[in-house]
Amino acid sequence: MLRIVLGVVGGFIAWLMVWVASEKVIGAIWPTFGAHQRAFEEAIKNGSGASGFTADTAMLLTQLILGIIVSVLAGTLAALIAGENSRAPLFFGILLLAMGIAKAVMSWQYVPIWYHIVFTAMLLPLAIIGGKLVNTTT
Repeated sequence: MLRIVLGVVGGFIAWLMVWVASEKVIGAIWPTFGAHQRAFEEAIKNGSGASGFTADTAMLLTQLILGIIVSVLAGTLAALIAGENSRAPLFFGILLLAMGIAKAVMSWQYVPIWYHIVFTAMLLPLAIIGGKLVNTTT
């Protein structure tokens, strides 16, 4: 049970670290992406009128692709740490889903509904898929 908890926590911490680092790297390579992210963060912090933020479809699709990659990788890590590929990725995915719902609520007015639905709906299944990539039979 302890390994499952460690897998969930490790997967979540890894997800956050890789997500933030990836956004920074993409923003450095693609300045438009970085500017979009800063405007979004400003809108969340101060309200949409303060920054004039408008969601851009290319940026949102980039976020979705990033979410797919990071969620699968973190689900894999959760399974590796736990030494099993069913419960840890499932519980990690549920935690990710809860955080995704919280983020959707926080940013609801700034991003189109299709993005909220797709991003939030993909988190749990991708974490489970990532876990299934780990063969835990000996």
